[in-house]
Amino acid sequence: MDRFANPDFTQPISEVVDEVIQNCPIDVRRPLYKNIVLSGGSTMFRDFGRRLQRDLKRTVDARLKLSEELSGGRLKPKPIDVQVITHHMQRYAVWFGGSMLASTPEFYQVCHTKKDYEEIGPSICRHNPVFGVMS
Repeated sequence: MDRFANPDFTQPISEVVDEVIQNCPIDVRRPLYKNIVLSGGSTMFRDFGRRLQRDLKRTVDARLKLSEELSGGRLKPKPIDVQVITHHMQRYAVWFGGSMLASTPEFYQVCHTKKDYEEIGPSICRHNPVFGVMS
């Protein structure tokens, strides 16, 4: 089997981002569309941010147009601003954020130590003091 034929990875990233935002409370969706921040080395591909913004904007505009059509033209939805933000540190942002988190005293109150892992085993990874039980 071709390793790139995994169905888990066939959904375009723009659809994944849109789906995540649509699953958020309605009152935070507009600010989320306006503040999509790229981080990590995989976002450094040429024009990645521009293409993501273009594809998301098309999806959002199509949804607004459909909403207007379904209302028979009675509702004219306000346009949604889609902004994908790049940063000069985006390649290292994930590492930088993790290092900042690890440098706080609170981190050590909620992390698992190597000793804990050796005593309890891999099942310790199924519980996180911050997020609860992981499935």
